[in-house]
Amino acid sequence: MYIHKIFNGINSIEHGYSFVGQYGRMGERRAKRKKATPEQMARQNQINKENMIRRLIKANFYPNDLWICLKYPKGTRKDMVSFKKDFNSFIRRMKNDYSKRGEELKYIYRLEIGKRGGLHVHLIVNRIWGTDLLCQKNWPGGLCDFTPMYQKGDYRALAAYIAKPLPTTDENFEQLNLFDDFSQKEIKQLAKYGRSRNLVVPEPEVKKYVKRTMKSIIQNGPKAREGYYIDKDSIRMGINPITGLSYVYYTEVKQKQEMRPIRYIPEENINKSKRKRREVS
Repeated sequence: MYIHKIFNGINSIEHGYSFVGQYGRMGERRAKRKKATPEQMARQNQINKENMIRRLIKANFYPNDLWICLKYPKGTRKDMVSFKKDFNSFIRRMKNDYSKRGEELKYIYRLEIGKRGGLHVHLIVNRIWGTDLLCQKNWPGGLCDFTPMYQKGDYRALAAYIAKPLPTTDENFEQLNLFDDFSQKEIKQLAKYGRSRNLVVPEPEVKKYVKRTMKSIIQNGPKAREGYYIDKDSIRMGINPITGLSYVYYTEVKQKQEMRPIRYIPEENINKSKRKRREVS
């Protein structure tokens, strides 16, 4: 039996085929399973985490949304409590400003400690008219860097950055010293990512094939549907050394990327919505 999992994003479609045994042969058998080492399990967990974040990005954000870094002036050192207070205040104010404009804030974030010990946060947000000005107004730290999202690379590098583990080896000894001022609970917060609850969580469409083989895909490569192309860097073929199951992964990307529509809202309309809320309350 062949299992085909399909993850639909806004501008791409991920395909994953898993099947048993050697490529293209009927009646194949599962290769011998091996007990996973702790290192293999850790690596697989990391891959699963990156895959989940990448699919979240692709299901909820567009190429013209924003990748933002919120930070403090040089030399500022915030403890975790003060930092989280500033960030929570920022999110609360942004939600309020988006709501005034008839929009809903969506985000994925990762807290981080810089090379010199300064706390900051990276986040993806859905873009509306004036998002950059709203961020600068609402972030207590005062410093905001903005980079437009881009589809190139299928967001793999971005997902890996958000999911990256904390340094744990002697090679990162200098960076490890930066964690001395944080409790174990706070360090765990720096190792996790967070997101808004209103994101679409992609669930795979699953198809099963009993008599189909992957011979054509293995020999000729996958073929894209009309309006899409195959991201060659996304193609993966092989046999999982732990499960003994062979697999094929690839991604179709829209030739013409969809962009988020940005509505201009005059300031007087925002002020009207403020008055309406006061009257209701």
